[in-house]
Amino acid sequence: MPLILLSGYPSSGKTYRSLQLRNFFQDKILTSNDPRVSRLTVHHINDESLGLSRHVYHTARTEKDARAAEYSAVKRVLGRDVIVIADSMNYIKGFRYQLYCEAKALQTPSCVVHIGISIDKCRDLHARRPPELRYSDEDFENLLFRYEEPNGMTRWDSPCFIVPFEDDSPPLESIWEAIIGSDGKTKVIRQNPATVLKPAAPENYLYEMDHITSGILTRIQAYQSDHPGEIGGSLNRQHSLDKARIKAIFVEYLNDQFGRS
Repeated sequence: MPLILLSGYPSSGKTYRSLQLRNFFQDKILTSNDPRVSRLTVHHINDESLGLSRHVYHTARTEKDARAAEYSAVKRVLGRDVIVIADSMNYIKGFRYQLYCEAKALQTPSCVVHIGISIDKCRDLHARRPPELRYSDEDFENLLFRYEEPNGMTRWDSPCFIVPFEDDSPPLESIWEAIIGSDGKTKVIRQNPATVLKPAAPENYLYEMDHITSGILTRIQAYQSDHPGEIGGSLNRQHSLDKARIKAIFVEYLNDQFGRS
C-alpha cells in the first residue's frame, strides 16, 4: 500500500506530524467496515526506529549509510497491504525519486508531506531541544543549506501536501483520499512499459522457431506439388493516406501511449 514521505528542515516538527498521520490512519483502519481497508497495517520509520544518531550527518559516508538504512527499511516493509510513513528529512530529491520508484514498482501510490516552516523558526526550535537531541551547529546549518524543497510539479513529489507549522494538523482526509480513496477500489499505479521486465524466452526458442518454420515450408511445397500450374491470387495491402490523416493518426498514437504510462 502507499508510501508517505515526510520532508522538511531539521527540527521542523516532522515526527510530530508523522505521529498525527499514524494515529489517524490507525483509527481509520480500526473503524472501517471495508475489508480492503481493515486489512491494512501502518509502519512508522524514522531515525530513532533505525537506531541512527544525529551524528550520522557529520560526514558524507555515515550520512550515505543512514540513507541506505532508511531505503532498505522502507523497501523491506513496503507492500500492497502496508502504509509506510517514512519520517526523515528526505531532503535530497534524488533519494525521494528512488523511494517513489520503489512504490511505483509495486504499483502502489505515494505522496510527499512537506513541513512548511521558516529557517529562523527551525533554529529557535533546535536551540530549545535537549543536548542529546540536537545536531551540531555545523551539521544543522549544513543540512539547512543543502535542503532541496519538494516540487509538486515533478511526478516523484506529487501529490505534495504542504503543512504550515501553525496548522493544528495535516490535511488528513485529503491525504487519505489521495493514497487510499473512498470509492472501495484499490488505487493501482501503472508501471512504465519501459521498466516492465518481459518474460525470458524459453531455452528451446530457436529450435521451436526453426521447427515451425520448416513445417510451414513443407506444407507450401506439398501444396505446390499437388497443384502444379496453379497461380495464386494477388494481395495488395497498401493504402494511400493524405498528410492530414497521417498527422491525426500520429497524434492518436501519442495520446494512447501517454495514457498508458
